[in-house]
Amino acid sequence: MSADYLPGNRVDLLKNGAQYFPALIAAIEAASSEIHLETYIFAADDTGQRVVAALAAAARRGVAVRVLVDGFGARDFSQGLGLSLVASGAAVEVYRTELARLKMRRHRLRRLHRKLAVIDGRIAFVGGINVIDDTSHPAPRFDYAVRVVGPLVATIHASVRHLWRLVGWAKLQRRPPSLPVSDWAGEPLAGTTTAAFLIRDNLRHRRDIEDAYLGALAEAREEVILANAYFLPGRRFRHALREAAARGVAVTILLQGRVEYALLHYATQALYRNLLDGGVRIFEYHAGFLHAKVAVVDDCWATVGSSNIDPFSLLLAREGNLVVQDVAFATQLRVSLQHALANGATEVALPDLRRRSMLGRAMRWAAYGLVRLLLGITRYGASDYRK
Repeated sequence: MSADYLPGNRVDLLKNGAQYFPALIAAIEAASSEIHLETYIFAADDTGQRVVAALAAAARRGVAVRVLVDGFGARDFSQGLGLSLVASGAAVEVYRTELARLKMRRHRLRRLHRKLAVIDGRIAFVGGINVIDDTSHPAPRFDYAVRVVGPLVATIHASVRHLWRLVGWAKLQRRPPSLPVSDWAGEPLAGTTTAAFLIRDNLRHRRDIEDAYLGALAEAREEVILANAYFLPGRRFRHALREAAARGVAVTILLQGRVEYALLHYATQALYRNLLDGGVRIFEYHAGFLHAKVAVVDDCWATVGSSNIDPFSLLLAREGNLVVQDVAFATQLRVSLQHALANGATEVALPDLRRRSMLGRAMRWAAYGLVRLLLGITRYGASDYRK
């Protein structure tokens, strides 16, 4: 499915929680009618408590507050901070509370990984930042979100309202009451940015985000900078990266340098040789935990969102990304990524790979093979992850 681009938006880039949470809380504090918030993680730390306090205050003054969290990523929320929200009059729902035990059942692996907020149907936030203190131990997280005002907010608003009702339907086993119709008409002249909102689900939009990436890579002529926290692309994506590099496009990938999830970390490193041989440059970020899921192509196309380039995001989870066609925005994101490359990352070169021991190389291919095996068990896209 092609992206449905809408002009007339204002899109503000927000780097890390230092910029994101003040903007989010200010919008919540100014809300007059309705707040939707979706997140994978909702931590009970200082940041989580500040967001909950703002949401609770909004609910007490009569704003309809609806918070949707994932049953795995925020498994303690409903019995922790969520209780105070409910007590204030807010509504809290949990996406898929059941977890797989021993049996790798596909539907139990489908998680809510989106990080979205819509306030009064007029301001939206899209990105990769969970509700968690991203400056905490053991290292700060490096991530992005965007604030959107304009006609595209209606699309994002419709998406969060649809999922809220879908979760309610699953919980009640019947059609839930319809949500009140928003009376906000939108801001058609909010800015000059053309953008689209893409989701990934398990029905009509299974490959929308991946296809947007592949389309941008196919059209790239000068430069691609891609930063991704969890990167394990399938054959189509790897081929697109190598094809772009073969055309003379400067393709640079910024990946996680610290070990957070060992299996995926080492499985990703098993692909380095293939990409480096194809002319792709790889950098590993060590200044903190890279949590970004962003890309810039030719200073005119950019995306910011929740979707990693790995089997979890591309084949299983519900995701949400904003895709922007705007030189000013793409340039701003590119400058930020270049700063991270220059000041927080080290380049991986072929001699580095050759110096690895036989045991180290075997361990990385074993990790990659295990990921393929798990995909085969769940019958999700294993063929796309062949060497």
